[in-house]
Amino acid sequence: MSRIGKKPIPIPKGVTVKINGQNITVKGPKGELSRTIHPLASVEIDGDNLIVKRKDDSRYCRAIHGLTRSLLNNMVVGVSEGFKRELLVVGIGYKVDAQGNTLKLSIGYSHPIEFPLPKGISAKVERQKDIKITLEGIDKELLGLTAARIRALRPPEPYKGKGIRYADEEIIRKAGKAAAKK
Repeated sequence: MSRIGKKPIPIPKGVTVKINGQNITVKGPKGELSRTIHPLASVEIDGDNLIVKRKDDSRYCRAIHGLTRSLLNNMVVGVSEGFKRELLVVGIGYKVDAQGNTLKLSIGYSHPIEFPLPKGISAKVERQKDIKITLEGIDKELLGLTAARIRALRPPEPYKGKGIRYADEEIIRKAGKAAAKK
């Protein structure tokens, strides 16, 4: 048995789950998500829990079992609570503005970059010592992909620490050329 796959997924109050063959739709107070699951997995509703089962005990089937359970759990948590990802923009002269469904980033290039946010993802910009971008959404996969694409516009560099990084990311700093000669 997959250790993750065998855990039941609790369905909170206000969340409804519809199973139509291999299509699963989860609707909650924050929105609605749907996904088609792999044919080797099946889902059943047992009271206030979702239970994921698998067809056989092959290695691949066990992997799909745990993956399906994690994806469905992320859907249930997303429509009930939502997900959040924070990015820090570190660098002198770097600016970020949230204009509707677009982020306008001035991050050291000759031109500002307009980054359109996908449907279902919202951004909030706070200016402190460093600029903090807070991305929120109900789809964990889309949220992580959006955060990774924003980070890829100017990844953090190890010498001065400038760039866009995740709030919980540690940047290992390197000594420069002058320090290496000594």
